[in-house]
Amino acid sequence: MAELFAGASGYSYPNWKPEFYPQKLAARKFLQHYATRLNAVEINYTFHRTPAESTLENWINSTSENFRFCIKAHQRITHFKRLKDVKEPTLLFLRSIDALHETGRLGVVLFQLPPNLKCDTQRLETFLGDLPGDMRYAMEFRHESWFDDAVYDLLHKHNVTVCLAESDKLETPEVITADFVYFRLRKTDYTPEDRRRIIAKVEEIKGDGKDVFLFYKN
Repeated sequence: MAELFAGASGYSYPNWKPEFYPQKLAARKFLQHYATRLNAVEINYTFHRTPAESTLENWINSTSENFRFCIKAHQRITHFKRLKDVKEPTLLFLRSIDALHETGRLGVVLFQLPPNLKCDTQRLETFLGDLPGDMRYAMEFRHESWFDDAVYDLLHKHNVTVCLAESDKLETPEVITADFVYFRLRKTDYTPEDRRRIIAKVEEIKGDGKDVFLFYKN
């Protein structure tokens, strides 16, 4: 049965007190409390640094077995090397989060491309071909040239999802390329009508048997 994993991009926000976190809750207990309300979180920390084994252990111990961590890939892969000749650093990064994978806590690995990286299908095909097949991956394209059928066909071939991201500046076309879907909802505000539309879309996707991962801006 398809599942919805929903949450926010990060959880370490003292300004969520007292509406979300109790006023006197210590920061080290934020994740534990967060996980009683939501069943997934998007981790942006890994974009800048490799998580220590003790950090992963703390994440696992602070959450239940049905909780999922969606991990943003390191900028070395997406921004410094821009998907070119990244087989080794990608495998090293994935090994660094293996504790999440082994315990069933890993949801999706998100590769967020820089806004100035234009479409290169050959580079994408090589990159996708080097990914291990036992994890779920999402590609967030931030240049409109990537919104192309040739790109979608490559993603579908490797069961990699297009990250359906929306902000005040750019919206990704609603194209589904995998057996799961990944949403990043980043607009400044969502009206009640907007939220009803999102709920209906999620229910439609789940009805098709696809898991949904959905994250709002922190």
